[in-house]
Amino acid sequence: MKKKYLPWMVSVAVFLSIGVTVCLQFFSPVTESDGAYINIDDNDTMDSVLTKYAEVSGGRHVTVFKWTASVLGYDKKIRTGHYEINPHEGLLSLVRKLRSGMQTPIKLTVPSVRTVERLAAELGERLMIDSTAIVTMLKDSLTCAGYGLDTANIIGIFIPNTYELYWNIPVKKFLDRMKKESDTFWTEQRLSKAEKTGMTPQEVITLASIIDEETANNGEKPMIAGMYLNRLKSGMPLQADPTVKFALRQFGLKRIYNNLLNTDSPYNTYRNVGLPPGPIRVASVAGIDAVLNYVKHEYMYMCAKEDFSGTHNFARTYSEHLQNARKYSNALNERGIR
Repeated sequence: MKKKYLPWMVSVAVFLSIGVTVCLQFFSPVTESDGAYINIDDNDTMDSVLTKYAEVSGGRHVTVFKWTASVLGYDKKIRTGHYEINPHEGLLSLVRKLRSGMQTPIKLTVPSVRTVERLAAELGERLMIDSTAIVTMLKDSLTCAGYGLDTANIIGIFIPNTYELYWNIPVKKFLDRMKKESDTFWTEQRLSKAEKTGMTPQEVITLASIIDEETANNGEKPMIAGMYLNRLKSGMPLQADPTVKFALRQFGLKRIYNNLLNTDSPYNTYRNVGLPPGPIRVASVAGIDAVLNYVKHEYMYMCAKEDFSGTHNFARTYSEHLQNARKYSNALNERGIR
C-alpha cells in the first residue's frame, strides 16, 4: 500500500517544495541596501528592464522576476520612471510598483551654468529629457514668447533652487514648472524692490548674472551691485569683463586685453551702454538678492584685489581706479598670468 502511493507522495513533496521556493522568491528582498533605484526610459524593453533588475538585485531571482512580469502583464506595457527599491522590498511588490508606474520623485537642483547648451546637458544627465530637445525649445522664439520672454533671456526662468519632480517629466511640463517656480520666487517684496531699482525682474537677473561672474563672495555682491547701478543711472557703460568672455565664449580667459574690448557683440558692455540682451549665466539667488538689496555708495569703478582673494578694490574716481588696476596688473605679471 505504501509503495503504491510513494511516487505520488514524492511528486507532491517536490511540487510543494518548488511552490514554497517560488513563494519565498516572490517575497524575498530584492536588495537590502538603501538608495537602490531602477530608471526605466522610453527606449526600454523587457530585456533591458531585466538587465537593470539584475544589476540592482545582484542577479537574484531574474527568472522569477521575468515570469511574474509576464503574469501581471507588465511586459506588455512598460512604464517609464524613476523607481526606488525600498530595503527588504519583495520581488512581487517591485513588479507591481513598476506595472502601476508608482515612481519616486527626484530632487533636482538647477545648476548655475553659463550657457543654454551647458544647462541642457546637465539637465539631460539628471532627467529623462533629451538635452537636444531642451536646447531646441529654449532657442525657439515662439516657445519663449509663450513665457513672456525671448531667446536671450529665457534662461532667466531658471532659479537655481532644489525642486521635487518626476524624472520622466516632459520638456514642456518641465519648463512650465520652472516658470511657475520663477513666479513664486518673485514675491511682492522682491517685485517692489526691483521696481525701486528701476529694473524689471529679468533685468535684475541679467545684472545678477554679471555680478555672479565677478565674484563668488556673496558678502561683496551688494557692493558690486551698487557700483553697477551707479553706472547704469549715470549712463556709463558697465565695462564688465565677464560680458566680453561671454561674447567670445572664452570663459577661461584670465586677462582681458584691450584688443578684446572691441569685440562686436551686443553682450560686450565695453562697446554698448546698458545691460546686455539677457543673462550671461543662470543667476544665483544670492546674486539676485544682492541687486535687490544693493549697497548705496558713490563708487563708480572696481578692480580685482591684488591679493587674489576674489574681492575688489572700489574707487570713486578714474585716477584712483587706475592705481588699483596697476596693482592688480603687476600681481598678474608676477605670477606669470597672461
